[in-house]
Amino acid sequence: MNGLPEIAIEDKVRFLQRPEAYGRSDDEVLAEETHMSWVFLVGDRVYKLKKPVRYPFLDFSTIEARERNCREEVRLNRRLAPHIYLGVVPLTATPSGELAIDGEGAAVDWLVLMRRLPRERMLDRAIGEGAVRRDEIVTVADRLAAFYRDAEPAALTAEAFVQQFIHEQATTRAVLTNPAFGLDHMRVADMLGRIEDVLRNRAHLLMSRVEQGRVVEGHGDLRPEHVCLGPPPVVIDCLEFNRSLRLVDPLDELTFLGLECKRLGAGWIGPLILARYAERRNDPPPQQLIAFYWRYRACLRARLSLVHILEHDRRKPEKWLPLAKQYLALAEAPELSPALP
Repeated sequence: MNGLPEIAIEDKVRFLQRPEAYGRSDDEVLAEETHMSWVFLVGDRVYKLKKPVRYPFLDFSTIEARERNCREEVRLNRRLAPHIYLGVVPLTATPSGELAIDGEGAAVDWLVLMRRLPRERMLDRAIGEGAVRRDEIVTVADRLAAFYRDAEPAALTAEAFVQQFIHEQATTRAVLTNPAFGLDHMRVADMLGRIEDVLRNRAHLLMSRVEQGRVVEGHGDLRPEHVCLGPPPVVIDCLEFNRSLRLVDPLDELTFLGLECKRLGAGWIGPLILARYAERRNDPPPQQLIAFYWRYRACLRARLSLVHILEHDRRKPEKWLPLAKQYLALAEAPELSPALP
């Protein structure tokens, strides 16, 4: 690497945890580790460093791959948060290994630079504090409806769209029926059976969404912790590393957002968003389709919670197993009655 010594991720993290790295010796740096990144919050800015990891669905193992991903993250997230994603800056090092942000040395990694959002205005926090207003959710719904209107159509066949669900559902079934987790076999079998009945016998519900041109390149991870109420509202942290996972039916993403809001105690938000979207886009949600998306997403989230135990966080089953059970309980009661805007 241009004659530079190899710099470990641990050394980069230690450097970025120092206020002096940002020329702000009087500011505290808050460092947060995620599955694939380190995030550093300092003053009114956020810096994100990708981990050099490789999984079946992504490869961040080289500096070139991480730079490409950083640039793609900024490009995609500017669709819903244009003034939040400021750009990509290099983490540089001198021949002696002295690190700097956008310094004189060669790039040894890349950072996504963002404006820092007010934590109390994030939807998950606002729900927890009982501080969400109906008019704010209407504004969020209008922003999302405009986003889906302008989003790039998905270039895939109706059959391929259904096959994506079948593939993911097979993995979900394998995880949820693993006897190691001790889940209620009858309840799990019932939920999985309902989902798979649609995939086998009513796949036209999904195929018609592609045929109508409704499936687009969306956000891919539309959760309350990614929604800032503003004003104006913005949505951050789209799923940038895998385009196929961003090819979604807006009704699916919005149902997922409603599911997560319900889990946090605000079940009224999802029906309102769906109704507002339906009005703005002239796209009334079929009840059977919403029920499918709700159950599918709830079981998928249960699976992802359990995968943390299997692969990433074996020491905290007390966190992930109850969360998986929460999602399975939600899967039994899909939210089907859109509220009037």
